[in-house]
Amino acid sequence: MQKHIDSYDFKGKKAIVRVDFNVPLDGDFNITDDTRIRAAMPTLKKILGDGGALIIMSHLGRPKGVDAKFSLKHILAHVSKCLGVDVKFAADCQKADAEAASLRMGEALLLENLRFYAEEEGKPRGLAEDASDEEKKAAKAAVKESQKGFVKKLASYADCYVNDAFGTAHRAHASTALIASYFPEDKMFGYLMEGEIKAIDNVLKNAAHPFTAIIGGSKVSSKLAVLENMLEKVDNLIIGGGMGYTFVKAQGGKIGNSLHEDELIPEALEILKKAKEKGVKIFISKDTVVADSFSNDAASKTVPSFEIPDGWEGMDAGEQSLAAWKEVILGSRTILWNGPVGVFEMPSFAKGTLRIAELLAEATDKGAYTLVGGGDSVAAVTRMGFAKKVSYVSTGGGAMLEALEGKELPGIAAVRE
Repeated sequence: MQKHIDSYDFKGKKAIVRVDFNVPLDGDFNITDDTRIRAAMPTLKKILGDGGALIIMSHLGRPKGVDAKFSLKHILAHVSKCLGVDVKFAADCQKADAEAASLRMGEALLLENLRFYAEEEGKPRGLAEDASDEEKKAAKAAVKESQKGFVKKLASYADCYVNDAFGTAHRAHASTALIASYFPEDKMFGYLMEGEIKAIDNVLKNAAHPFTAIIGGSKVSSKLAVLENMLEKVDNLIIGGGMGYTFVKAQGGKIGNSLHEDELIPEALEILKKAKEKGVKIFISKDTVVADSFSNDAASKTVPSFEIPDGWEGMDAGEQSLAAWKEVILGSRTILWNGPVGVFEMPSFAKGTLRIAELLAEATDKGAYTLVGGGDSVAAVTRMGFAKKVSYVSTGGGAMLEALEGKELPGIAAVRE
């Protein structure tokens, strides 16, 4: 049975907490962005504040085995600084019995990278490229069998389990989806997870109308399931960024050298058809800032989105598009933004995405609920200084995307069961 962290008393208990400390490091192993570490602090400090002990587990990078450059010892000092206690370190997450047993209340222990073991992800490693289907099947079965012992060992260190790693909630991994079953009466979400789940529910289950979704990014293929699920929820659907040109071409427009996916034109037409049937208004850019090459310093001009000349490619939303979108956004009570509407990494073509961030801030100020989810849109709103001016900014790119597709996330389901 799921418990709630606010009402749970951790006094005298050892809590094993799954966090997402998969932070970027430079060549000297310095943390270049500690957002994920800071995001977990309210949960970790609550446990220590109650008089409990902390066992922290996470992954870092995508190691194919034990690899010193992916060791969590690189972040140990910073975690200690943020937490305000001298965090101990267990050099092997599967051989931490002594460290866990000697841990006193008020102390914290960080386990070494979970992904040093294939059992964390449940996928075999080191298979020959020419391995037969039977060999692959046998290797997968072997990992799944040994995974049971892996999970049992992690669970043996603690009295309760807290999942505060939304960024990995869409993965059915040992530390996110399997370990919870060992704590039937003592499992819960951390504050970060609770916030993410509430934000998802606010847009997918409890949205105030009019509800507008702004779906951008480069490819329709990566957002097709999101678009289809949004048609069941929203009143307005703004389609921007590179993916918009597939929709323009599908309707007979000329898109020059703009990014598009010919093979998804039938799906684009089907989405337009379904939207009309459901009464969902779709907004595609009226005009586009185009460039003669994919470069910040390229020559540029603004043209109608359906009349992009040969040799030119769409790079950003034009003024007419942004004016039309402004009216829709400011007239909405719930707004979801997933994906930039231009090549925002290039200053010359960041205006459209900046304007969307400004409009979301204005809508939020007027009382709308605004959720920004997905890696690129989160990066954009953070870089542009609007992260604290919207209702919620999600920390989990892939997890948020799958949630918006309507999927049940394994890491969430395991705690709720």
